[in-house]
Amino acid sequence: DITIVLGVNEKTYDPKNHHIISNASCTTNCVAPMVKVINDNFVIKNALMSTIHSFTNDQSVLDQPHSDLRRARTASENIIPTTTGAAKAVVNVIPELSGKIDGMAYRVPTASVSVTDLTFSIEKDIDVNEINNELKIASETHLKNIMQFTKLPLVSQDFKGNSHSVIIDSLSTIKTNNGLFKVVGWYDNEWGYANRTYDLVSLISSKL
Repeated sequence: DITIVLGVNEKTYDPKNHHIISNASCTTNCVAPMVKVINDNFVIKNALMSTIHSFTNDQSVLDQPHSDLRRARTASENIIPTTTGAAKAVVNVIPELSGKIDGMAYRVPTASVSVTDLTFSIEKDIDVNEINNELKIASETHLKNIMQFTKLPLVSQDFKGNSHSVIIDSLSTIKTNNGLFKVVGWYDNEWGYANRTYDLVSLISSKL
C-alpha cells in the first residue's frame, strides 16, 4: 500500500489505509534522503545514481545459471554491472522527481558496506560548499539519526556497523564548470538497513 523511507515520507503513513508497507531497499534508504535534501533546497533538474554494492545472497559463488547472465558470474571475483530498483523507489517516495532520475548498480566482491554515487544538475548556480552545508545541516537536525556527515578520508570498512541510512562523504562532493554535481554517500547495507526496519516497525506500532 505504501513505501516508506524514514526521513523522507513517513508523514504520509496512514494506518487506516496503509496495511502492506515496504521499507524500500538499503540503497533507496541511502539515496532518497540525499536526494530530498538537495531537491528541497536547490531543485534537481536531472539525476543519475550508481550504487557500488557489496555482493548479496542471490549471487553465485561459482559461475552458474541465473536469469540475469551477469549475476550468474562468480560474485567473489568480479565487478558485476546490474540493475537497481532504487531510482524507481525514490520516485515512489519523492513523486516530483518522476522522469528526472534513473540509475544502475555494480556488485563488487566485498562482504558489506556499499556506496552511492549521485550525479545531478540543479536549477541554481551554487558551489560545492553550499551543497555540503545543506547536507551537514540536515544531518544535525531533522535527519540526525538518518544521515551522517563526515570530513574524514575514510574507506568502506570504516563504515561497517554504522546505523545511519547514509553517511555523506563531503570530501567527494564535486562540481564541473557547467553545473554538474556529484555527491557520494556510504551505507552499511546490512546493519544500517536493519536499524531502519526496526525504526519503521516502531513507527507503525506507535500508530496502532
